[in-house]
Amino acid sequence: MAELDGIDLTPEATAPESASSGLWRKLKRGLGMTHTELAEKLSAAWSGRTVLDEESLEYLEEVLIGGDLGVETVMELLDGLREQARGFAGGDIVRLRELLVDQMAILLLDAPRPKPLGDGPVVTLVVGVNGVGKTTSIAKLAWRARQEGRRVLLAAADTFRAAAAEQLATWAERLQVDIVRQGPGADPGAVVFDALAAARARGADQVIIDTAGRLHTKGHLMEELAKIRRVVERSAADWQLQTLLVVDATTGQNAVSQAREFDRITPIDGVILAKLDGTAKGGVAVAIARELRLPMLYLGVGEGAEDLVAFHPREFAAALLG
Repeated sequence: MAELDGIDLTPEATAPESASSGLWRKLKRGLGMTHTELAEKLSAAWSGRTVLDEESLEYLEEVLIGGDLGVETVMELLDGLREQARGFAGGDIVRLRELLVDQMAILLLDAPRPKPLGDGPVVTLVVGVNGVGKTTSIAKLAWRARQEGRRVLLAAADTFRAAAAEQLATWAERLQVDIVRQGPGADPGAVVFDALAAARARGADQVIIDTAGRLHTKGHLMEELAKIRRVVERSAADWQLQTLLVVDATTGQNAVSQAREFDRITPIDGVILAKLDGTAKGGVAVAIARELRLPMLYLGVGEGAEDLVAFHPREFAAALLG
C-alpha cells in the first residue's frame, strides 16, 4: 500500500539512512524475539480462517496487547484495520501483516517528532532510573556525535553513585573524549558548571550530562534536575539544550510508567529505548510514542558504542510485524 490518509509509505519515501549502514539488520535482530512471538501467534490466529471477523479481531487484540503495544494504541490499530481490511481474506497472513505495518506506521508518523537542532553547540541532559542502560546510552550518543564531527565532553553529574562516574570515565577513555567529574557526593550543579567551562576552554561543542536516577525520591530528583537546568541556562545560554530519557525495553510496561513519571518531573525532548537486543517487549516503543506523546529518538540494539539506531516509524513497524 503506497499511501494511506495522505501519508506516503513507499520504501523510497520512508527508507532511513540506517537501512544502508547495517544497523537495519541489528534492529531486526533486536526485535527478533518480539517479531517471532507475534508472528507465531498471528499465524495461529488465522490458521483455517477465511474472513477477518470480530472473533479474529478480538484474538488479534490480545496478541498485540501481549506484545506491549499498549491498550490505546492497539485499539487505534484495530480501528484502522477494520477500515482497510474490508473484503480481506483471513487466511492471507502476509497481507494481514502488511496492513498492520501500514497502520502502525501511520500511528507512529502521527506521534510527536523531536524538535530539530541547529548546527550550533548542544547540551544534552540524560535522565533515567538507575540500571536502565543510561551510561551505555550516553556512550552511544557520544560516539554518534563524534561521527558527525563534533567534539564531545561528558559531565559525570550522577555523584550519588561512585560507580556511575567510574563507568562514564571508562567509556570516555575508550571513545577518547573529555570528561569532567568530581568525588562522590559532590554537588551535581557544580560538576555541570565546571563541565561547561571546560567545554568552552577546550572547544567542545557537545556536552552530554549524566544525572542521578533516584525516581523513588522524586522531590529531590526534581530539585536536582531543575538546578542543573538553571546552571546550563546561565552558563551556556547560547547553547541548545535537550533532555533525553533512557528507558529499559526489557521492563515492558514498567518502561511506560517510568517515562510517564519523568515526563511529570522534567520536560522530555526525546526517548532512548535501551536493551532492545535481548527482549520480547519491543512493542513498548509504540506505547511510549503514541500514548505518552513523547518522541522516540533512538533504539539501543547492542552493547557496542555504535549500536544505536535512529527511530524511524516505518522501519520499526516492518521489523516488529513484517
